[in-house]
Amino acid sequence: MRDPAPEAESFLASFEARALLLGGRWTAGEGDEIVVRDRFSLAPHTTLRGASPAQAAAMIEAAEAAFRAGPPNAHERGAILQRAAELVAARSAAFVRAMQVEAGFPAQDAMGEVRRCIETLRLSAEEARRLTGEMVPLEGAPGQAGRLGFTMRVPLGVVLAITPFNSPLNTVTHKIAPAFAAGNATILKPSSNTPLTACLLADALHEAGVPAGLLSVLHGGGEMLRGVIDDARVRYFAFTGSTGVGQLIQAAAGLRRTQMELGSIAFTLLCEDADLDAALPKIASAAYRKAGQVCTSVQRLLVHRAILPEVTERLAAMTRDLPFGDPHDAATVVGPLISEREAERVEAWIDEAVAAGARRLVGGARKGAVVPPTLLADVVPEMRVTNCEIFGPVLCLEPFDALEEAIARVNSTPFGLATGIFTNRLDAAFAAARQLEVGGVHVNETSSSRVDMMPYGGSKDSGFGREGPHYAVREMTEERIITFRA
Repeated sequence: MRDPAPEAESFLASFEARALLLGGRWTAGEGDEIVVRDRFSLAPHTTLRGASPAQAAAMIEAAEAAFRAGPPNAHERGAILQRAAELVAARSAAFVRAMQVEAGFPAQDAMGEVRRCIETLRLSAEEARRLTGEMVPLEGAPGQAGRLGFTMRVPLGVVLAITPFNSPLNTVTHKIAPAFAAGNATILKPSSNTPLTACLLADALHEAGVPAGLLSVLHGGGEMLRGVIDDARVRYFAFTGSTGVGQLIQAAAGLRRTQMELGSIAFTLLCEDADLDAALPKIASAAYRKAGQVCTSVQRLLVHRAILPEVTERLAAMTRDLPFGDPHDAATVVGPLISEREAERVEAWIDEAVAAGARRLVGGARKGAVVPPTLLADVVPEMRVTNCEIFGPVLCLEPFDALEEAIARVNSTPFGLATGIFTNRLDAAFAAARQLEVGGVHVNETSSSRVDMMPYGGSKDSGFGREGPHYAVREMTEERIITFRA
């Protein structure tokens, strides 16, 4: 079988000198230098330049002009998105290689991103073709005989999508594909940690037929990005990132519309009657995939005290068996964190918890940006491993005696993204569904159980608005009422 790595490297290298998509053309940035590192070796891999303020302003001009000129019709938007899905599939080796390098993803995590990206593009293509309003029965109102009413969904205009490093392909797709499906122009600002994957996706969409100006790729930060956010021509903000940054964007947005997918402390509950053979492999995967750098990674596992000894023993064995280290090694399951600095932070939080009385059942010394998969017991609420989002490969075991106690513990945090619960009791499942203050409750799945067609988003400090192409398209359009008098 042909080794796709050299071809993938060549494809990636082509973006080094022309990383901005501006007015339908790839061009070199004129702003600050961005160094992309191999997350395992920590060596520089690629150097890009971000946009200058003038280039950022030109992107807004191009996006506004392209939107005013009119996007392709709904059928053609669907066809473009479908073609983009086929191009992503054909270039999967380049996408995997990019994510192994700049995100530190093992091959299975990277391929998972590719598969989900393809599905999200296909779902968005379907939504483009069936976007519609509804009839309004005006004749049911007094004095409205002979009057006809219906609604239309119309695009908002220029969308600014700001995306994170931890899902550098599929989260980007969840922003820009529904935006295009709805008929908007989009300026994409990907994480400076993972710019290459976003460039590859934008190139596929551009080649598939997205007209010049309807999709731009912007790199950089600071004053340049603040200028874009403050520009009134940007009508919608789609943001995934920390709660703190989300609050700043929301304050700047004013009356403009936003979708905020923010921080989380994700719980999963194991009730006394849970099927452990089904539950524990899912929990181990959800806690440690992408090195725990997922908003819905299981950080706190609440276990009924009656089954705690068995769960502890079995989960510890599973965690010890997880290969970790070099993401370029086909056997690796848990790769490095996004930076050595983040790995040092996670290590410090673990050490702090152990010094305060927690037991490290599985784990070990950090090496570079790699933190071994870690399982902690005897944690308390005062520890940062329990009361802050750790965003690392760390799982905390906590016992509970009654379901009401476990639900109260989930609701006690300021976050509310998603929670999983394993139980075979309908009353427990419905109690969780009704009482948990989160955006998603997954029965007999973990907190990290997401299907790309579902509405995805949080409550409280985890944000608002929903991803999922059907739901995102509606959020990125507004409803217009049309009436006719006979």
